[in-house]
Amino acid sequence: MRFKKKQMIYIFSFVFMCLSVPAFAKLAPTYREIHSQLGVDAIVIQVSDLSKLSLALNDPDTLKKYGSFSALQNSLPACQHLVFAMNAGMYHRDREPVGLYIEADQQRTALNTQDGYGNFFLQPNGVLAWNDREAIIKTTSEFTKNAFHTRYATQSGPMLVINGNIHSKFLADSNSLKIRNAVGVKDNQLYFVITRNRVNFYALARLFKDELQIDNALYLDGSISSLYWAAQQRNDRITQLGPLLAWIDPAQCHFKNLH
Repeated sequence: MRFKKKQMIYIFSFVFMCLSVPAFAKLAPTYREIHSQLGVDAIVIQVSDLSKLSLALNDPDTLKKYGSFSALQNSLPACQHLVFAMNAGMYHRDREPVGLYIEADQQRTALNTQDGYGNFFLQPNGVLAWNDREAIIKTTSEFTKNAFHTRYATQSGPMLVINGNIHSKFLADSNSLKIRNAVGVKDNQLYFVITRNRVNFYALARLFKDELQIDNALYLDGSISSLYWAAQQRNDRITQLGPLLAWIDPAQCHFKNLH
């Protein structure tokens, strides 16, 4: 029996969808809630497919800063879907990054090796960098010696865990308690954490080291810490944000092109 061309296209489309949906389900970010021994309640978003993770700061059409997850979502083509987003590091009042910022291979802000006051300058600070296949978190000094092929990068501080050791300046009994968010790396997978209760640096670092078994973790920010998680319709609108981390699913664009 001979199939018509149109029938063959429909059959191919069906097979493609059957193969693609399980793959997406396997590689999509995962969500879980944890409670640490030190009383930290947190949400952990685990990202394994780095090819869909990006940084975003300015809308390329208007050149204005997104400032919010909603603005980023609204700027996407109809076939793209924002699955997960989070604030991506510290920024100035004009919402420009304080340190290194690389978006889609383009460096916008240089590595900041200056001394100063505030969390960003609590040494060692560090850099989160990734490409489609690999991700690293290094101290700023280590990053300068690294030949990593960087597609995206954001610099922040302080480091929470450095090569398995908690930052030496953290105090277990510190009364500086805030909602905080941070990121750790293990086996080329990224673990984004946002706390649900107010915690200090030490407790957050212990969560990465003890609960998640992560050797290198970087603080992103506190007080303005924000999360977008489409599956639960969570879209924090705390303040106007600077750089954004975003995991965008373009799967529907592939299906659209088949018709």
